Amino acid sequence: MTTAAEVDTAVRALREGGVIACPTEAVWGLSCDPDNDEALAQLMRLKDRDPAKGVILVAASINQFQPWLTQLPLALHAPLVASWPGPNTWLVPDNGRSHGMVRGAHSKVALRVTDHPLMQALCEAFGGPLVSTSANVAGDPPATSEDEVRAVFGDQLAAIVSGELGGNSRPSTIRDLASGHVIRS
Repeated sequence: MTTAAEVDTAVRALREGGVIACPTEAVWGLSCDPDNDEALAQLMRLKDRDPAKGVILVAASINQFQPWLTQLPLALHAPLVASWPGPNTWLVPDNGRSHGMVRGAHSKVALRVTDHPLMQALCEAFGGPLVSTSANVAGDPPATSEDEVRAVFGDQLAAIVSGELGGNSRPSTIRDLASGHVIRS
């Protein structure tokens, strides 16, 4: 079980611009402050990820996504409310709020309200959404254990938050909110 002190240590690392690893619903993930240029650049370097792809933001509650949802028509709020918290990532119009490396080469941003207790605790303690992307080098399978994270990233991470994966057998479904089109099932 993760302690409050471990969460505090991870949040301090995030606020100082570090990249952390933690378990998520299905795989281990890497997280950082979505507004920190250096943290985002380090995350892309660690993963050898093309910044044009963008990354997912996770939050503890829908309220943490209000800056992204304020201009969204009320009718489009229903699918979000019905599917969160849970393994559903939605592509929503980016109203200029997201950092370019979060959005990538897209006009939309990927948002998910997590149901993983540790990710919720991290987002709550941080005070807002965090980047959440699989803990792997691009093209490799995502890490499914803390040992795998340590083997791949060694001491390049600011913190590793111990804990258990959630009960999902695969990463979240990604859908476009406006069209309902499934991007990843």
